[in-house]
Amino acid sequence: MSSTLVQCVPNFSEGRDSAKVDAIVNAMKVPGVYLLDREMDADHNRCVITLVGDREAIAEAAIRGVGRAAELIDLNVHQGAHPRIGSSDVIPFIPIDGVTLEDCVAIARKVGEEIWKRFQVPVYLYEAAAANPDRQNLENIRRGQYEGLKEDVKINPARRPDFGEAALHPTAGATVVGARKALIAYNVFLNTTDVDIAKKIAKAVRQSSGGFRFVKAAGFEVRGRAQVSMNLTDFEQTPVARVFEFVKREAARYGVAPLSSEIVGLIPKKALEQAAEWFLQVENFDSSLILETRLAAVMGGKTAVGGLRAGAEPFIEQLAAPTATPGGGSASAAAGAMGAALAHMVAAMSRGKKAYLQYEQPLSEAIARLTALREQLKTGIDADAESYNQVMGAYKQAKTAANEGESLIEAALKGATLVPLETARQAREVAVIAESLRPISNPNMASDLTVAVALADAAKKGALSNVEINLALIKDAKFIADIRSMTGHLGV
Repeated sequence: MSSTLVQCVPNFSEGRDSAKVDAIVNAMKVPGVYLLDREMDADHNRCVITLVGDREAIAEAAIRGVGRAAELIDLNVHQGAHPRIGSSDVIPFIPIDGVTLEDCVAIARKVGEEIWKRFQVPVYLYEAAAANPDRQNLENIRRGQYEGLKEDVKINPARRPDFGEAALHPTAGATVVGARKALIAYNVFLNTTDVDIAKKIAKAVRQSSGGFRFVKAAGFEVRGRAQVSMNLTDFEQTPVARVFEFVKREAARYGVAPLSSEIVGLIPKKALEQAAEWFLQVENFDSSLILETRLAAVMGGKTAVGGLRAGAEPFIEQLAAPTATPGGGSASAAAGAMGAALAHMVAAMSRGKKAYLQYEQPLSEAIARLTALREQLKTGIDADAESYNQVMGAYKQAKTAANEGESLIEAALKGATLVPLETARQAREVAVIAESLRPISNPNMASDLTVAVALADAAKKGALSNVEINLALIKDAKFIADIRSMTGHLGV
């Protein structure tokens, strides 16, 4: 596969006619794009397609899917339980490997503009790609659904699409395109047909009405049962298990109980690991305890029976090699990741122990955040090397690009500046969390926290040094001023 992977999860307003869904999926068959999953729901009258591919290829696949859906789906005769405003209702782009959320924002905006140009289907931008803060939440855009929006958009300037005229496509409606983090579509079926109960539970659990952060929810009747339909927009902050337990508790208030639950589309492995830790209450659980995870690490050369050195040695030897990458930026990210790992170990070994039961919540929160930071910093190891390669590539292209050469170099240098800046920000957060663990964790592990803080500080210092080197080559004064303002907030 390509070195850059983007996930796209388009939702189309067709869940009953498999021939139409087949035609839409076939339209999205673009070289470099892989179909991971397709889900059809007759009650919602909606299908969810999961694709992954290179940024350019997946953008084209999404555009073609919208075009085919516009030909096949008429919103004027569409009926289903799920809210919708278009034949291609929502198209999110999610960063997977070698890309950032900001990259996905750029993809979303390009796709939105192209959809309007090719098919005259108006487009709204949402989540991280939103140009209007009121449109970050999908519910705000969908207000009134297709039937209400097609009239409101003609008279209300606030509802004008980001791309297109103040009118919906006569049959395809409008499409919402955006960029977001990985989302889990998770539904709980209740042992009742009373949809009002599902709606009350949904109101209690969703963030917009005072429930959990990162949870969106609604109540529907699906397959003859009341269903609490949810989207978990950040499962690391609000785990699936916690949401399920809350729904179960709320259901009991009304004399009902969960009958079953379902996942629509795909779910990250880490989310299931969290659920296993939650329900099994395994002490000091870590993904490395899973047989398949450990096997993959060993087979991939990340660790070995012979000891820890075998896992670390390849990267250290790569640093020593007479090549430009990996270099100091990658080493900084690695140091930050090690600092996060050490702090995680201290928190994990303290949580659940009798002497620290009163600190269960802050320790759990620290573990969740350090896990995310560790993964982000690990990604930064390769991202830094890749950003350097892009700069070198820009210099080569500039030799034949004539007037565009300087702008190519400037853009690449800006990208190479933002990568270590993010490493510095993440490393600073690691240091802060590690220090906060001192009074609530085992004092015999104080030296581990000292090393964690030292590693994080070294990571921040090294990353900011890379930032300064790149800034010296950039000509955009406003960009330089903005970056210096950010580094100032990092304590430099």
